[in-house]
Amino acid sequence: MEKMKMMLVDDEERFLSTTQKLLDKKGYDVVTASSGAEALEILNSKIIHVVVLDVKMPGMDGIETLKKIKTSFPLTEVIMLTGHATVESAVDGLKSGATDYLMKPTSIDDLIEKAEEAFNKWKILEEKIRMAQSKKFMKSPREILKDSATD
Repeated sequence: MEKMKMMLVDDEERFLSTTQKLLDKKGYDVVTASSGAEALEILNSKIIHVVVLDVKMPGMDGIETLKKIKTSFPLTEVIMLTGHATVESAVDGLKSGATDYLMKPTSIDDLIEKAEEAFNKWKILEEKIRMAQSKKFMKSPREILKDSATD
């Protein structure tokens, strides 16, 4: 069974280090990025199932980062992390392909619950893709009979 690999993306170093430590203690595999650009670099080199992405960051903001993630890594599930002042951005994020959103400050239990839901969504989609690919190579009984008749 595959273990969830998660990435936290936020420009607040204290949030990243504290949350990563709490998730590590609970047995989660977590990497961190302090910007959208760094998150994209990590996604190019590692398999990440779930990204928890802050909406408001300097440089490339969360919405722009989300759009780039969904273009290059469409199976990666993204949860937007937003403050009260940026709820509209969270809605924009959902419209742009985010799985869900969390309001700051969020509890570690809420973050884990949303991340697990996103990971389950990823696993279901991955299984559907795997089944569709295996059907491509499987023959129907009619095709097998037709092939045996021509041999």
